[in-house]
Amino acid sequence: MQVSELIALNTQVLAAAFLLSVIFGAITQRTHFCTMGAISDVVNMGDWTRMRQWGMAAGVGMVGFALLAYGGLIDASKTLHAINRWLWLSAAVGGALFGFGMVLASGCGSKTLVRIGGGSLKSLVVMLVMGVAGFATMKGITAVLRVATVDQITVEFSTIANLPHLAASALGVVPALMTLILGLLIGGTLIVWALVGREFLRFDNLLAGLGVGGVIVAMWWISGHLGFVAEHPETLDEVFLATNSGRSEALSFVAPISYTLDWLMFFSDKTKVLTIGIVSVLGVIAGSAFMALLTRSFRWEGFGSTEDLANHLVGGALMGVGGVTAMGCTIGQGLTGVSTLGATSFVAVGAIVAGALAGFKYQMWRLERLV
Repeated sequence: MQVSELIALNTQVLAAAFLLSVIFGAITQRTHFCTMGAISDVVNMGDWTRMRQWGMAAGVGMVGFALLAYGGLIDASKTLHAINRWLWLSAAVGGALFGFGMVLASGCGSKTLVRIGGGSLKSLVVMLVMGVAGFATMKGITAVLRVATVDQITVEFSTIANLPHLAASALGVVPALMTLILGLLIGGTLIVWALVGREFLRFDNLLAGLGVGGVIVAMWWISGHLGFVAEHPETLDEVFLATNSGRSEALSFVAPISYTLDWLMFFSDKTKVLTIGIVSVLGVIAGSAFMALLTRSFRWEGFGSTEDLANHLVGGALMGVGGVTAMGCTIGQGLTGVSTLGATSFVAVGAIVAGALAGFKYQMWRLERLV
């Protein structure tokens, strides 16, 4: 492959990722797909509809990833989540911080971008705070704290710390086959669970579950197959084009928001280049704005009080620190990471839910004090 061909392929990868993120933003704006909202609906109203949307999206992601890996279209051992360390404490602490923060900030990282597209200036402030806090936790003051504390407590395996590889190692079978079996089994179960839900078979619910899950799968194909170059023309090394990690990635939003701010602030620095994560952030906002304008739901929104501002500032900071510590958000770990059946991802999801429940209890306590 010539350098000119590599540049053209890199542009193609970025364009495809941007288009998919536009679709993601439009779908989530149209269907109100939201992890925090799903948890809130269950806790406050006993309504499992949006949780079933999430379950279907996770199931589609698992099945799609398994089929791609088994078919040899992507290498499951070369994803961002494919490491041999089980970062259970980082996932637990980071996930809990993120879950609590998303309640204070009125939504997770993806919901923040969707709300910006719908006209929320509150969410714009949250994005800025989350991006700065996230970058500090990747490379700054809170990164030092993270590395010296929770990241020290891990469990190391001789193979990749996900369910298929651990099971394959124990049973002596091929990891790709176990990825297919577990992906179809667990993912299929989630899809069936969603479909049998009362009154779930409606267009918006199916669009949310199948659409969001499908975008995750397509992102894996773009990053892990389309953007994979076996031999870079200059370094002769294999490379995954337009990724921040140097490995195949799908959707995530905390670290990419930080990289987006970094790219904007140092735009003239030629070492700062567009990546799948950055164009995904911009694409979700654009897709949400398009759908909001199309449905005439676009509304400017500001802070209602000083307390409202304070809650969103704290929430954004907690999501930035927690999302990086847990290696992902409700999308980055909750859908993308879980689609690989990563052990760390499952801990992160559980901790996010626990953090969100604590956040709801805190809000109720605050309301009761005002009565």
